[in-house]
Amino acid sequence: MRMIKALTAIAAMIFVVACSSNDQQQAATASTTVTPGSVADFRQNVGDRVFFATDMSTINDEGRQTLNRQAEWLKKYTNYQVTVEGHCDERGTREYNLALGERRANSARQYLIAQGVPAARLKTISYGKERPDPVGSDEAAWQLNRRAVTSLQ
Repeated sequence: MRMIKALTAIAAMIFVVACSSNDQQQAATASTTVTPGSVADFRQNVGDRVFFATDMSTINDEGRQTLNRQAEWLKKYTNYQVTVEGHCDERGTREYNLALGERRANSARQYLIAQGVPAARLKTISYGKERPDPVGSDEAAWQLNRRAVTSLQ
């Protein structure tokens, strides 16, 4: 009788652990699944930003790859208007960074147009150094803030 109770208790624990593990796997899968054609799909599966070298607005190879993916996605999902945001790191004057951010946004916009995205869907804005993401005063933060972000509306 003791043996049956012990086996029943062990079986119950195994069942609870298996169910718990399955629930966690389902929750993890549900949180990473995004609807195709959604803003989350664009950000997660395509990439919404390209990065630049210091004081540069020239798109590098990695940036071209990202913009190629963006162009293909934007041609497939035509229901979005797009704003390309130009950003800079915190160094330099406000005026210099606004101008540099504008050049970065325009570089990304022109590249998307060259890939077949209609110009009428694309506008630009420069935030210069006003919207850092992340906030920080080191090279790691500066690298992430030298960017153009493709924002969907």
